[in-house]
Amino acid sequence: MSAATPSPERPSKLQGNYNPLEYSAEYKLLYLQDLVADEAYTAITEFLAKQSEYEIANLLESFPTQDRLLIWAQVPEQLKGEVLAELEFDTRQPLMENISSKEISLFTQDLDAQDISEILETVTDTVRTSVMATLDEDIRIQVNKLDTYADWEVGSYMDPDIIQVQDDISLAQVQQWLRDNEDLLDDQSQELLIVDQSQQLLGLLSLVDLIKHEQSSLVSSFIDTAVTINDRLDIQDAAAIFRSEDIRFAPVINSHGELVGQLNGEDIMEIIQDDVDSTMRNLAGVSQDEELFAPILTSAKSRSIWLGINLCTALLAAAVIGQFEAVLAKVVALAILMPVVASMGGIAGSQTLTIVIRGMAMGQIGGSNRWWLFNKELWVGAINGIIWAIIMAIIAQMWFQDVRISAVIGCAIAINMTAANVSGITIPIVLKNMDIDPALSASVILTTVTDIVGFMSFLGLASVLLL
Repeated sequence: MSAATPSPERPSKLQGNYNPLEYSAEYKLLYLQDLVADEAYTAITEFLAKQSEYEIANLLESFPTQDRLLIWAQVPEQLKGEVLAELEFDTRQPLMENISSKEISLFTQDLDAQDISEILETVTDTVRTSVMATLDEDIRIQVNKLDTYADWEVGSYMDPDIIQVQDDISLAQVQQWLRDNEDLLDDQSQELLIVDQSQQLLGLLSLVDLIKHEQSSLVSSFIDTAVTINDRLDIQDAAAIFRSEDIRFAPVINSHGELVGQLNGEDIMEIIQDDVDSTMRNLAGVSQDEELFAPILTSAKSRSIWLGINLCTALLAAAVIGQFEAVLAKVVALAILMPVVASMGGIAGSQTLTIVIRGMAMGQIGGSNRWWLFNKELWVGAINGIIWAIIMAIIAQMWFQDVRISAVIGCAIAINMTAANVSGITIPIVLKNMDIDPALSASVILTTVTDIVGFMSFLGLASVLLL
């Protein structure tokens, strides 16, 4: 087997032909674990020097805190600034506790304003002041501009270092300026931002127009309309605009129409990924601040709140069951079948809830389509409820040989699955209207509803038909 085709077995650093660059993220993690276990500092440094800042950040976040400190000490100095900017806040903070302001200044000297602003979020005001004093004036102004925005505003995510061209110059002058400053352009640049003398954004100039038209023509003759984003807009709303308009970047303007920055597609992808991560954590009742390798007590504390809430809802469901002690005492089969009703309702409701919360995150639910979705989920719940009610009734009949028990379990499943689907769309919409994040509490409420409706319908029907 060649080195380019990894073996499914754990890779070993002792294999002479082993090249970690040819392996997946998992293999790199296993390789680094071996090096850390052996405290092979030189080999760790050599390995990390071959990785990008993104890969190093991911590897650091894949180790417990103590091992992170060991690995961090071996990260090449020229990469430390870029790595720090890629790390999550909780991962970055312990690594920077013993770093002096002088070292931070060295790490940040070649970084852009976005990365520097990200890193300085972690330090004290004294250290921040010291580092800011060492920055170039243009970078310092850009960092200060970014820090004037709230965490949720577009301005805190934009790139303030933008390429802009005046509208009253010729295409030839633009081309000459680009040749003189070619380092400012990246491989993805296809449009230039056009402003007037007062920094008002006028639109875009495509590189195609720049090349193919008469070079003595003025830029103002070839300005295209731009999709703009306000610097105070919620970043989630900005992400929705990127999706609907299918754009790679957008100029950012202030309330006066002045160009202040540029929002890029990679920034939006990061926001979308963070939103997905946040939704997954909220649905599971896990704090957004809890990372994979957080300390034991920190994780226990963050999860205990929702476990306590879940206990309260479970006790509420138990109280409902307690109202039917008589029928449960007389018919043992009910105790056997009761979990089936709650489980089927819970799964049906969770399916609807997941789809609805995703639709809300994508900005696809609102206005009149909510009523259409309500009707859809009502009928989906009813159809699936009837199908699985019949199947479960047949199973119960074969099991207990009692038509009444079969009727009870069948009707209860049909009722609970229908109610679960309706609840799966109603609960998140109501929470959204109350300005409560549906992903944070909808699943707990849904579980309570499906348990109570399931137990009441099952045991209520049993009390009528079996006693």
